[in-house]
Amino acid sequence: MESSQRIDPLVGAVLDGRYRVDHPIATGGMSTVYRGLDVRLDRPVALKVMDARYAGDQQFLTRFQREARAVARLKDPGLVAVYDQGFDGRHPFLVMELVEGGTLRELLRERGPMPPHAVAAVLTPVLGGLAAAHRAGLVHRDVKPENVLVSDEGDVKIADFGLVRAVAEAKITSTSVILGTAAYLSPEQVGTGDAGPRSDVYAVGILAYELLTGVTPFTGDNPLSVAYQRMDHDVPPPSAAISGVPSQFDELVARATARDPAERFADAQEMAAELDDVIDELGLPAFRVPAPKNSAQHAAATAHHDRLGAPVRHTREFTRGPDDWADDEPATEVVSQRQRPPAPRTRPARGDFAGIQIDEFEWARQRSKRVQLFWVLAVLILTGLTAAGAWTLGSNLTGLLG
Repeated sequence: MESSQRIDPLVGAVLDGRYRVDHPIATGGMSTVYRGLDVRLDRPVALKVMDARYAGDQQFLTRFQREARAVARLKDPGLVAVYDQGFDGRHPFLVMELVEGGTLRELLRERGPMPPHAVAAVLTPVLGGLAAAHRAGLVHRDVKPENVLVSDEGDVKIADFGLVRAVAEAKITSTSVILGTAAYLSPEQVGTGDAGPRSDVYAVGILAYELLTGVTPFTGDNPLSVAYQRMDHDVPPPSAAISGVPSQFDELVARATARDPAERFADAQEMAAELDDVIDELGLPAFRVPAPKNSAQHAAATAHHDRLGAPVRHTREFTRGPDDWADDEPATEVVSQRQRPPAPRTRPARGDFAGIQIDEFEWARQRSKRVQLFWVLAVLILTGLTAAGAWTLGSNLTGLLG
């Protein structure tokens, strides 16, 4: 990263006289994300600086500004906040909330497929953020793990609203957009280029499949072959790829990824409601999603603080108190591991996710069920006593009145 810093002409620059570019975090085909500082407010920010080739495209600049203003009005814990947008010389840029952590893609690479309770913990805020956008008439168009951020505090947020639409309507064709989203595009996006809330729902269904299994459902030699497979093939159930996936998640993925948009959830809010029902039906315990340890954002933060001589704030671990878990509980494997694919992958330890034994979550789930059972029995007993008292009073009412 240090060598990229020396040759990057933007590092050290102050965009629009206000936003200092400190260190690159990630570079894509159409933009580079930097760690930066709002020197006016002394606030760390993320700066998404678009490639210089977009600077001369007035149609892109108009759309870019319009989409940024629309997204900046959205307020939801599941959305990365957009603070400002601007144009400095040859670079359009966005100023966004700096999420100290990493991407969902980086977490998947470190940990592999997730158990159902962790998948639910990721999808709930993602769907919440998308629902807020859908209510405002906005569509993301590019839902994928790279655009989902996980903070060190366990917050899950979705980023990059509006950029795909702005690029798609520009005069410049960006193959990186297709390369990055081929696995998550809905059939209508592949066939006609149209996108609506149901297209985002489809992408979330693919995301859910990937979180559960560690892979996307369609593969091919090139992005176009991957994209066109969904035109003729349904997404298979996740349980066909990895054993132990509850049937409720198979059904959730199947409806979200129906090839006919009319058969999908109407929008993210409807899918979120169905996910809530699945969580309740399965009794899934709450879970704080861990940030990836070896993320590009953490590397950029380390390089930045090293230059300043300041201490680095490390990722917090997901910890529990010594009395929170029973030591003598038998291990229960909730999700068995599928066979490894030919290419080497980093997989979680058996019965483990984010450094925590799966049986600990199963124990927490059983404890929750026992508490619920206790209260149900208490209510039944109280109801029975009340009924008995009323019956006794009624049978003696004549004698009492006489």
